Amino acid sequence: MKAFMDEDFLLQTDTARHLYHEHAALMPIYDYHCHINPREIAENREFRNIAQAWLGSDTYKWRLLRSNGVDEGCVSGSDVSSREKFQYFAESLSRAIGNPLYHWTHLELKRYFDCDLVLNGENAEKIWDICNERLLSAEMRAQGIIKQSNVQVICTTDDPASDLKWHKKIQQEGTCPAKVLPTFRADSLLNIEVDGWDTYMRYELGESAGMDDISTMQDIRDAVVKRLDYFASQGCQIADQSLPYMAYVPAREFELDDVVGKVINGKGQPSKEAMEQYKTAMLMFLGEEYARRGWTMQLHYSALRDTNSTRLASLGTDSGFDAVDTHNCAPGLAKFLDALDKAGCLPKTIICSLNPADNIVIASLLPSFTGSEVLGKVQQGAAWWFNNNKAGIEAQLATLASVSVLGNTIGAPTDSRSLLSYSRHEYYRRILCNFIGNMVENGEYPADMKTLGKLVEDISYNNACRYFAF
Repeated sequence: MKAFMDEDFLLQTDTARHLYHEHAALMPIYDYHCHINPREIAENREFRNIAQAWLGSDTYKWRLLRSNGVDEGCVSGSDVSSREKFQYFAESLSRAIGNPLYHWTHLELKRYFDCDLVLNGENAEKIWDICNERLLSAEMRAQGIIKQSNVQVICTTDDPASDLKWHKKIQQEGTCPAKVLPTFRADSLLNIEVDGWDTYMRYELGESAGMDDISTMQDIRDAVVKRLDYFASQGCQIADQSLPYMAYVPAREFELDDVVGKVINGKGQPSKEAMEQYKTAMLMFLGEEYARRGWTMQLHYSALRDTNSTRLASLGTDSGFDAVDTHNCAPGLAKFLDALDKAGCLPKTIICSLNPADNIVIASLLPSFTGSEVLGKVQQGAAWWFNNNKAGIEAQLATLASVSVLGNTIGAPTDSRSLLSYSRHEYYRRILCNFIGNMVENGEYPADMKTLGKLVEDISYNNACRYFAF
């Protein structure tokens, strides 16, 4: 019986152990997609206790607590103390066998708190004290965590109307050990079917772009160009779009003006076809702009958002009430990529679906849209969200390796709001090395350690450096 999470955790073969310890573990982190609040970095946030660091905004942990019957006031609310919240979490974690959260939690205890204890209800008090003592150290403030995690690049997630003041502060002070760059997150522009879109376009986007009136499709394009220019001035070179599903429904300009005018003037919600026409036009326009600027476009889809309407009303969006959705996105995705490619405006693109059944769809599309300017111009993103677990990562790696080129993948981002989540890169890299190690030991790939070592280093870090070239 192997010891729990020893130094060879998840590494089943000699090849895997060599590849991880001698190569993957030594590589820096290139975090090209995360949800860390740049204010925490700019202010070099200090955490008062481990509950604040762990439970404050981590919806993975919130979902675990809810699944174990913990009242919402003790999860996202303030009905109990931080110590009591931590106790609930410790008691709930013991039941989470097979959940990646169990491994992530203990990796964080080991790497950041030098604690090898197994967290449960009985020793929660002891671990609480160990962690809180450690949090008093300067190296456990936000920038210290980034430094000890060996993070070189962080791309945050930022609304198009953002003033990016915290990014400016980070750049001005120059104390952060990593390069921190904004990401142009276009959801607010695209979601014409969402209540409040008209207000956002008229006021937040319009004011940020210095435009008094937005009433046509071209007005929107003009405003977006101004915001793209502003983001570029702050170092942005990457954009992100989250969509319920991929559709491709072209429309004429007067049709787009009709739907924009109707919604922005408060005359009703768009039909499904009108919504798809608008989103298609916006995505085409954005893709062309990204390509012109040399940016990377990220597409995330098949997430069923805010499934609990009662909780949405009381807690708002992004509070952990989401699920996997199912759509046939293959035709829409292929037509969209083809239209951009035909126009000579296909940017570097990363595609993620929350539905694991789409792995083969995305991976099989990659060789259809290539470019000599960069290896793997169109990428399948790493196993995302509910797929970010051992089985999900292995499935994504296997599919990508089978129908595309695994050696060109840009690895995994953190995709988290927590600074302590950088240990998830270790989790991914261990699974990657074990996946490759098993193929070698099965005689499916030669035991050429020089080639294999470079392959692992590239996937862990080097490919992302070349791909983004920030």
